[in-house]
Amino acid sequence: MLDHCSISHKGGVALIEGRTSDGKYEKDGYAVKWTFVNDLELIFVVAYQRILQLTYVDELLVALKALFIKLFQPFLASFSAVVEAPTPWNFAKAFEGWDAYFDKLLHDLENKSARVHRVHSTNHSIAPTHARADVQDEEQIARNVHALKNRLRGRGGQTSRRGRGRVDAGSGRDSVPGSDSETTPNAKRKSKAKTQRKWGNEAPTDADMASLDYSYDSTASDGRTGTPDLSTLVDNGSLGTRTQDGLYEVKDWEFVTGGKSPDDVIAEVLRQGGEEPKPTSSSLGALGSIFARLTGSKVLSEEDLKPVLEAMKQHLMKKNVAKEISDKVVRIKWAVTATTSAVRQALANSITRILTPKTSTDLLLSIRTKLSALSTTQQRLPYSITFVGVNGVGKSTNLSKVCFWLIQNGFRVLIAACDTFRSGAVEQLRVHVRNLGMLGVDGATTSKGRVELYERGYGKDAAGIAKEAIAYARDNEFDVVLIDTAGRMQDNEPLMRALAKLVASNNPDKIIFVGEALVGNEAVDQLTKFDRALRDFSAASGGQERGIDGMLVTKWDTVDDKVGAALSMTYVTGQPIIFVGCGQTYTDLRQLRVANVVEAILGD
Repeated sequence: MLDHCSISHKGGVALIEGRTSDGKYEKDGYAVKWTFVNDLELIFVVAYQRILQLTYVDELLVALKALFIKLFQPFLASFSAVVEAPTPWNFAKAFEGWDAYFDKLLHDLENKSARVHRVHSTNHSIAPTHARADVQDEEQIARNVHALKNRLRGRGGQTSRRGRGRVDAGSGRDSVPGSDSETTPNAKRKSKAKTQRKWGNEAPTDADMASLDYSYDSTASDGRTGTPDLSTLVDNGSLGTRTQDGLYEVKDWEFVTGGKSPDDVIAEVLRQGGEEPKPTSSSLGALGSIFARLTGSKVLSEEDLKPVLEAMKQHLMKKNVAKEISDKVVRIKWAVTATTSAVRQALANSITRILTPKTSTDLLLSIRTKLSALSTTQQRLPYSITFVGVNGVGKSTNLSKVCFWLIQNGFRVLIAACDTFRSGAVEQLRVHVRNLGMLGVDGATTSKGRVELYERGYGKDAAGIAKEAIAYARDNEFDVVLIDTAGRMQDNEPLMRALAKLVASNNPDKIIFVGEALVGNEAVDQLTKFDRALRDFSAASGGQERGIDGMLVTKWDTVDDKVGAALSMTYVTGQPIIFVGCGQTYTDLRQLRVANVVEAILGD
């Protein structure tokens, strides 16, 4: 039973007072143990009666530290970074719900300690019963090993083969086989013969192809019949909202650290096996410590700011911001009267200025504007969007998410399969189109007729297929054409020329670069070379010079608060991030809010 547990700040301000490198102190029958989190300047202390011999105290301190930082790290980082708060800190509200987490953690560790104690007691009680048997087994093993060594050295006497093993003529005891080769033939005879794979020069029959087809088919007569579970295609928690005008808006991305139940968070902490929380997980902890050394009212010189700016740079790189970009972000013109609070605010303003879009990100408005302007003419051209990027970033998957969003807003969409190189690219889009056709819109049971795939197989000219698809969409009254392209590395000049040819000959309304959130420094190289190659080669092909018009950042749910790739991408191109992709379902497409990115990077 614990007598005291507290979490305090080194500055003398008590954060929590109540129930919970390391130290220990004993006096007057009590034992006190503690541990530190230097980056956030926290002290964790546990006191208990020494006679109780609580075996879980060390584990409790480690788990307590990890749990507390996991839950309250954003608040702790801002508390450490700001010396003079404009208003008094509301600790009761900030740490609301902590008691439930602590009680659950302590209860789990006490139960675990009790179970271990019962197991030890049971083992001690049954040990005498089996002591003699264990001794006999050890003696038999020792004799067998000794006999085997003697035979290997040629001093084991005459031996003869009998059955599957050997019999020692001198001792008359059965021994283990002399080598693995003596038992292997028998084992092989017992094992079941491997089914031979069928090879041949003839083409596979329809029956062979049917046996390998595991895709959904509503007309099949085997186990693949029935309606698929549509809940696996759409995550209701990620669904957007409809405005009063009937527009379907995708859900905003928000940086949320909470949202888990006490059981889930505590189980996650205990699964770490007592690992200490890593310093890099404390967001602005290191930067906050540097701020804390400066006086809030002191006028800072350029010399004073050097360590702070270096810490800012390191912090940005930890959040996945490219090194070149972090160097430029911290080049802020400081006023003579700059204070510690102004340093932090200047960094936030700098990031906000970079991320704020300089062009419209409202795709729906752009689409409707073009369609309405051309509705009175003889030739109604659809709005075309081309998706480009390197290999494996998720172009086809996120193109389908954009298609879902457009369908929900009442548009008819044609998907052009212009990746004629990668095996399975056309089939992948075919599956997406089939699934999207099953999803209802505005009360309708399906979206059939709202989405269609235009494909001409593999090995064809991608630019020609895109031109044919746009013409097909124009003749069949499709509103939007989504052009899927093959992935390519930014240094591959022939492939970049082919992509520029597609852009120059079709002049799409939007060119969206699809990149990964976890790409880090590589984002600068990818975007710079993609944008430059498109501009140079499209102009050289006789068309209009075109570069990247916006970005779609995928795998956003894999980086937690390390969202610095967004900062790198927008800085390099000057173009906005239109969407972020967060998973595999069609609805996991979010709009990026600048305030949320700033919050994630600064750790507020």
